[in-house]
Amino acid sequence: MRLLLLACLRAQTGNATTAARIQNHLHAAGHICVLKDAFMYESPTEIANLTSTDKFDAALAIHLYKGGRLLQGSRIPFGIIFGGTDVNEDIKCEEKHRVMGAVLGEARFAVAFTMKMKELAAAEWPDARQKIYVQTQGIKTTPSETFDWYRFLQNADIPTDTGSLHMFLLICGLRRVKDPLYLVDVFSAWHRKDPSVHLGIIGPAVDPLFTSEVKEKVKRAPGVHLLQDMPQDDLHAAMKRCFAVVNSSISEGMSAAILEAMDLDIPVLARNIPGNAAIIKHKETGLLFSNPQEFVALSKSLMNDPIMEREIVTRAKDYMKKHHSWESERKAYQTLVLRLQ
Repeated sequence: MRLLLLACLRAQTGNATTAARIQNHLHAAGHICVLKDAFMYESPTEIANLTSTDKFDAALAIHLYKGGRLLQGSRIPFGIIFGGTDVNEDIKCEEKHRVMGAVLGEARFAVAFTMKMKELAAAEWPDARQKIYVQTQGIKTTPSETFDWYRFLQNADIPTDTGSLHMFLLICGLRRVKDPLYLVDVFSAWHRKDPSVHLGIIGPAVDPLFTSEVKEKVKRAPGVHLLQDMPQDDLHAAMKRCFAVVNSSISEGMSAAILEAMDLDIPVLARNIPGNAAIIKHKETGLLFSNPQEFVALSKSLMNDPIMEREIVTRAKDYMKKHHSWESERKAYQTLVLRLQ
């Protein structure tokens, strides 16, 4: 089949990573799968023209609103993959809610990353319950062999001579929903007392206005660094050298960065929100914090208790093997796509 896959393709965002994985799964089954950036199109008419000119047999869209709205009234069959903010946030807006309901009604199937996400969608659109499948994200990490950790630290103005460095990494696209500034003040205050702790914020400048806000704030916060965005395999290598990976989002579908950290044997400290709590069991596979002060307290306990750290990392890795296998994700999409024939 010749398939169109619509997604928000900004580099390093969760939806772009998911899109690349799904494309890879479908190519492996012998389909042709063409990725297109949903932001490049205004209306369903443009996509209808594209699908007839380029002779697509079927389509997939990630994000019920951003991608899905472009397939409304589509002449070719399509499936939807929920993005996260569609079911968590966009649902609150009446107009988006209406469009998403219509799109879901037309879709042959929809995929939710978690049972919780399926339940949220099914509560809004009960008629669609039967067509929503739960398929967690499959994760495969590829740390670069040639990554230069010392140059990375030097570029960030982080002292490289310290054997006691505790580097925390917050990986997110710079936009408000990711709330990268949530921990900046308490972290900086902690760094003043303990210069071995550093927080690196890394990710693409998704919202330019907000990014300049982040830059301003970080400039005045010792121990907090805004790092240069980097390719996936370098990022994985950097994660491996960090003490912990942090997530402070207000809302998440399913954070690929958290799952990648678990796969790389790195402890995760995440804000206690439904999307994060769906994949992290507190003090078992990671640590969940409800406010910035609790983040510092939990980080200190992790630093002072290497046995707890090891146990968390081991259990998180087991969880990944069981629930986020790349192979079972591959099989699921290769089977689902047959419903579009």
